Amino acid sequence: MRVLMISKACVVGIYQRKLEEIARLGVDLTVVVPPLWADRSGTLTLERVYLEGYRMVVLPPRFNGNFHLHFYPGLGRLIHDTEPEIVHIDEEPYNLVTWLALWRAQKVGAKSLFFSWQNILRPYPPPFSWGESWTLQHADYALMGTESAANVFRAKGYRGSLSVIPQFGIDPDLFQPKNQHHNQIPVIGFIGRLVPEKGAEVLLRAAALLRQRGVPFRLQIVGQGPRRTALEMLALKEGIGSQVEFTGQVPSTHMNEVYPGLDMLIIPSLTLPTWKEQFGRVIVEAMASGIPVIGSNSGAIPDVIGEAGVIVPEGDEKALAEAIQALINDPQRRATLSQVGRARVLNHFTHASVAAATVKVYEEILTWR
Repeated sequence: MRVLMISKACVVGIYQRKLEEIARLGVDLTVVVPPLWADRSGTLTLERVYLEGYRMVVLPPRFNGNFHLHFYPGLGRLIHDTEPEIVHIDEEPYNLVTWLALWRAQKVGAKSLFFSWQNILRPYPPPFSWGESWTLQHADYALMGTESAANVFRAKGYRGSLSVIPQFGIDPDLFQPKNQHHNQIPVIGFIGRLVPEKGAEVLLRAAALLRQRGVPFRLQIVGQGPRRTALEMLALKEGIGSQVEFTGQVPSTHMNEVYPGLDMLIIPSLTLPTWKEQFGRVIVEAMASGIPVIGSNSGAIPDVIGEAGVIVPEGDEKALAEAIQALINDPQRRATLSQVGRARVLNHFTHASVAAATVKVYEEILTWR
């Protein structure tokens, strides 16, 4: 089968492993990616890492960094030339790129599907509400990252075929337990964009409480974003500046080198009126690496972690500090969570399992002819 996928997310090298797995299952796959993606948290330049078995086409988008308005001027010609049987639009249904790709798919008689992480039921102003409604009426299939996203689109009136498939798995050979010892001073990790919704401020305040209690720790913050300076100032204000290290952005293909240095990973995300946590790739990477995870109850975090970690109320630095201290004081609990987390990832969140579920959808769509 011939499939053309449009995915700005696949500028991230680690995500490209799924594309190889899809191609390995017999799909003639072409993937459109931008040369870079520049949003408010920084610029992601295309990482060419996993490229075997499929074709990657790099098209510069107009309005790069604008989720709602970006589109690819050369996409129509590419769809015409490649004659795909399926156009897989790895974009939200309220985005301009989705409408144009779906329209082009219809012109060449291709089946179409879109993907969404959107887990908050909220209206959009015209023309985005019109475009979303048109997409829901004309797309052949919908892929959702979580059950909560599926519920949102059912509430919005989508009545077509739908599957819940988390779009980003991990390579269990790349991410595996390597830390055979505990750090003498426990290392607490945060990995994510330095933006308000990711909750790094909550973690810093929790760390300050640990310091007040005399709990030894070091905090490693990995990521980039507009809040970095404010976070550095907060660490100094809370008296923990010497215990906090800001390491900046790490390429996705080197993240497997980060986890072995951690004793636990914290995901303190905060729900905002227009956003709540949609998945958390670093959660499954950490669990695959045998690193215990403490997460807030924002969005999909509890569903991803399951019984393999600890959940605390979002925005509650006291509860977070208590959960961190409890894990620091209980090495056996950390060892148990390490084993349970690894097993959960192997069962639910590998590139191979995500690819197999996706190809099963492709095969189903093609039987509708």
